Amino acid sequence: MDASTDPGEPDSGPFGRALFDKPSARALRRVGVVDVGSNSVRLVVFDGAARSPAYFYNEKIMCGLGAGMSESGRLNPEGRVRALNAMKRFQRLSVGLETGPLTCVATAAVREAEDGPEFCREVEAATGLKLWVVDGREEARLSAQGVLLGWPGSYGLVCDIGGSSMELAEINGGHVGRRVTSPLGPLKLRDLKGGKKARRKYIQSVLGEMADQLGEQKNRLFLVGGSWRAIAKIDMERRGYPLHVLHEYRMKAKELRKTFQYIAGEDAEALRNRAGVSSARMALVPQATEVLNEVLHTFKPHDIAVSSYGIREGMLYEQMPQPLRDRDPLIEACRFMESKDARLPGFGKTLYQFIQPLYKSAQPERRRIIKAACLLHDVSWRAHPDYRAEVCFDNATRANLGGLRHSERVFLGLALLHRYSNNRAGTRFEELGALVDDKTQHEAEILGKAMRFGAMLWLKKDANLGEIRWFPKKRLLELRLTEDSAGLFGEVAEARFMSLASSLGAETKIGRLRSSDAQS
Repeated sequence: MDASTDPGEPDSGPFGRALFDKPSARALRRVGVVDVGSNSVRLVVFDGAARSPAYFYNEKIMCGLGAGMSESGRLNPEGRVRALNAMKRFQRLSVGLETGPLTCVATAAVREAEDGPEFCREVEAATGLKLWVVDGREEARLSAQGVLLGWPGSYGLVCDIGGSSMELAEINGGHVGRRVTSPLGPLKLRDLKGGKKARRKYIQSVLGEMADQLGEQKNRLFLVGGSWRAIAKIDMERRGYPLHVLHEYRMKAKELRKTFQYIAGEDAEALRNRAGVSSARMALVPQATEVLNEVLHTFKPHDIAVSSYGIREGMLYEQMPQPLRDRDPLIEACRFMESKDARLPGFGKTLYQFIQPLYKSAQPERRRIIKAACLLHDVSWRAHPDYRAEVCFDNATRANLGGLRHSERVFLGLALLHRYSNNRAGTRFEELGALVDDKTQHEAEILGKAMRFGAMLWLKKDANLGEIRWFPKKRLLELRLTEDSAGLFGEVAEARFMSLASSLGAETKIGRLRSSDAQS
């Protein structure tokens, strides 16, 4: 799709204009993609805000197409039957889910197998689906684009491991740079003769060649692929990490090496059950740890982040016009959720503008979370009042939202919790409290109470609620109400305003906004 067909819209205040209703974005609704990998075959159907889509449907079948291919040169016969049956099922599902034509990609096993072209013809004859067989460099590019879907403007090295190959691609400022491919998939390494010593020598040799092509890569390492996610789950289990969200999970090389030792010293079956790893994935973890250990030694990244987005998300990113790619995935997703679920769509922007004087000195990274909170402040209103605060917290911390560090998820969740409740004691926040410090918790409480009060002056979107003026040095919180909003300032609203002032440690002053001020 040519980006020139969708030039975007001029900015309209702190959020810009939402693009999810433009024709170019609507064309990306209910998009289905299939990834035929060496180990698994997966269908993902995306829906929602195109820039930060939700997983409308997600199904994976572990077929093991690449198992034993090092010796036979052909696709695993049993895996081939299972993969064909999976493709038949996915094609029928796509009709019922109204995805339109599925976009299907096949990677290392199919591109390298003698009978790969024959398998593609068989799939097309049985289902009408055409497999796009990509080479290693193209696979690396698509995976890197998947990372950019969740981290626009990010930089570092994307490391995507499949069953039969491993790809590396550098990203910088939102663009994919150099990329290389290798046969360092755990299915292939498992078949290598000579045991662990021979594997290590081989892995070091291949990674040395890759490093020569890529040059120094000491920024962030983004891990993409099922084997890496399995290791991350085990790392979480070892550390007792409380938030079981793999996307944006951060690790350091020193801690990961402790996890490698932990894996080697534990019973594999007991460990996989504790960590929630499938048997098929766990069988490949020993070889995957050997590869990752050498990747860390070779490139020495300053930190490691797990990306749940990869080649499938990259295929969606491929279809986006540039103005959509340039948007903040978090804000676009929150705007979509507000338009779909809030009682008064559009009021989130009004609420943000009303409370903004409290955040004149806030950094851009914090402002975007405040914007997101205001957009989401009313999307869970259907929940029972006794549980609404916790539902808000759970939705924010566990939702499929891109562009959020784990600490930011907890901050956002806590702010939304306080949108509905003054007290967080006894909530599930206590399980995640260690992820944010006391100062951050207090800031989230203030934001939640500011939204809780602002929502009491509910008029309509784009209404003039009056203004808050905050004088931090004087510890003075001033409220000036318009004629319309003054009529809404009853005893409950006043109590919520005083609760906000108490959290700020402020004295209060309440007055009317002059008509001339309100009009301006």
